Formats: sequence, C-alpha cells, structure tokens
Amino acid sequence: MIFFNFAVRNLRRHWIRSALSIIGIVIGVIAIASLGIMGNSINLLVANLITDVGDTIVITPHTPFGDTFAGDPRTAVDAAIPARQVDEIRRAASPHRVIPVLQGADEVDFGGGESGYAQVIGLDVEDIPVLLELEGGQYPRANQPGALVGTYLADEYDIASGARITIGDEEMRVTGVLAERGFAFDINPDYAIVVPADWYRDHFGAEDEYSMVVVRVGDIAEIDAVKDAVDNQLNRREETVDIVDSRDLLAQYEEIYQQITVFLLGIGGISLIVAAVNILNVMYISVTERIREIGIMRSIGVRRQEVLRLFLYEAAILGIVGSVIGGAFSAVGGYVISVAAVEVFTAGTTFGENFTVFDATAVGFVVFGMLFGIGTSIAAGFYPAWKAAQQLPIEAMRHD
Repeated sequence: MIFFNFAVRNLRRHWIRSALSIIGIVIGVIAIASLGIMGNSINLLVANLITDVGDTIVITPHTPFGDTFAGDPRTAVDAAIPARQVDEIRRAASPHRVIPVLQGADEVDFGGGESGYAQVIGLDVEDIPVLLELEGGQYPRANQPGALVGTYLADEYDIASGARITIGDEEMRVTGVLAERGFAFDINPDYAIVVPADWYRDHFGAEDEYSMVVVRVGDIAEIDAVKDAVDNQLNRREETVDIVDSRDLLAQYEEIYQQITVFLLGIGGISLIVAAVNILNVMYISVTERIREIGIMRSIGVRRQEVLRLFLYEAAILGIVGSVIGGAFSAVGGYVISVAAVEVFTAGTTFGENFTVFDATAVGFVVFGMLFGIGTSIAAGFYPAWKAAQQLPIEAMRHD
C-alpha cells in the first residue's frame, strides 16, 4: 500500500502532466466506445426494420451486376420481369401469395399550384390490402379506380381522402392515405402514389413487364424451399432473376457494419496509441527526474520488483482514471450520438420506435474501451518502470 501512496503522491506533484495524460486516455476511450455504440445502434435498427418483413421474398430481374452490394448504382439498368415469368413464379411458389409490382415516376399536380415528380407504384387491386395498410379512406376497387397516397407525401401536400390529383395529364381521385410503412424490404410507398395495375398500364403504356415480384410466404420455415423452387423454375439454363429475402439483405448490412466497426475501432485505437505514447513520455521523464530518489530507495532495501511496481502503479492510475471518465462520457455521448443518428436515419418517423440503443454489445464496447485504455496505459508504463528498477543504487545516488 505504501508504494501505491507514493505513486499517487508523485502524480499529484506533477498534476498538469498527469491531467494531460488522462485527457489523452479519455479521448481514446470515447473514440472507441461511443463510435462503437453508434455503429451498433444503426445495425440494430436496420436488423429490426428488415426482420419486420421476414416472411417476404423479393424477385428482381437479373443484371450483369446483380451480385453486387445493395444500392450499387450499376444495377440501375432497364430490366423487367415479363408476365410469362410471373406465371412461372406463381406455379413454383404455389400456394403462397405472388404479387407483381409495377414502378415508375411521373409529374404530379397536387392542387393549389403545387406539383413535383413522385414515384408511382402499380399493384393489382386485390394485392394492395395484402401489402399495404390504410391510415384513412378506402382501397380502390376494380370498377372504381383511385389513388392511394403515401403518408409523408400526403402530409407534405396536405392531401386527404377525396382530394383530386393529376398524374401526368390524367386527373384521379384519392381514395385513401396509406399508413406509414417505413424502410421496407420490398416497396417503400411512404413518398409514393399507389394505383391499380390496369390504370398504370394504360397511363404509362406499359407492357406486361414488372419491376419486381413479391412473394408472401405463409410459413417462414418454407422460405428456403420457395426460393429453391423459383430458382429451379427460372434459372435452370441461365440466370434471369435474382431471388433474395430479408436475411440476405441483413447479411449484406451486417458485413458492411463489421467493416465500419473495424474502421471505427481502428480510429479509436490510434487515439489510444497516441495517448500511450504520451504516457510513455511522461513516465520516462518521471524516471529520469527521480533517479536519485530511486537510488535512495534501493539503498535502504527497496527491491527491484517493488520499484517496478511503484511506477506501474502510476501508469495504471492514469489509465484507470482516464478510462473510467472516458467510459462515462462515451456511454452518455454514444447514446446521444446514436439517438441523433437513428433520428436522421428514420427521418424522425415512428418506425424507429420500440428500439433500444443499448444492448449487451453496446455495453461491451464501453467495457472494451475502458479495458483497452487501462491495458494500453500499463503497457506504455512498463519500459520506464523496468528501466527504473534496473538502476544500481550507487550509480543512481551519484546522478545529478
């Protein structure tokens, strides 16, 4: 205990130097833990949103770059799934629900002099209630065509059921407003207009070709069997469609997340290494300044391992204090940053609710950052401590 007290006394004597070393450790721990928490929070959010549609398979036309990452701009080529292949998908996926999707864009006049381009989604009338829920109004009928407006689009242009909008040069009645769907694996109608497929074909002059096909599998355990059946039916001779479910997309995001996490931890690690170099410098100076003191201690019987322990105590105290402070700041800072990032990611909408920022992994980042900070500090202080322990008493006492 006496050597621990000596260590505390020396750090207090040189409190400015000690404070700077502690600040370096604090910054490093915050860099590791808070960035790790933020990355983990976004990963949890994406996983939560994607698994909400875990019973869905999405089939898209195969492109030369179809096996690249999600969102690769090279995949934006003119490709479609013909009606013939949709029939084959129905046979392969039977008895599960197969929903062909038409997607395009057009200029929309929302009334009151406000207009702009919006995505237009075409679905068979009987398929619309399967995919989408209403916030208000009613679904269009086969004999009474109408448009459904996404909730964000409706809020932005103050559109309600019964309103009139003009898509291209055709006026259409709004039969209902869609409930918020958020980040979806298949279609994202919150900023879109949904119309019956027959009206879509007449308006755009579209052939019987679809942007994608959505398969709703009644039993999640049958997803792989359905995917294999569709693959065998359509991709026997050559690859014509890409077949994915939410698990595939989640795997892509997790791979990207892991790479980002390694990068963020690397940044935090560099910060801690810089702090460790500072501690090494502080401890080395401390040893140099106290060579005569070390010689006196050795001459009255203090052993080498006790001198080593004295200086390691100093390094450990710097690391522990800095890591505890850094851990507390990173927990608070990581939470604030994560909440802000999630709010940006979800545009402040409700589909980010019921989501927790802190889980076992997030706490693990805080603990890891603190342990790494303490370990780095002790490792940085080991050489100066060893050098101090190797001082011969007589030579040390002669040192000026």
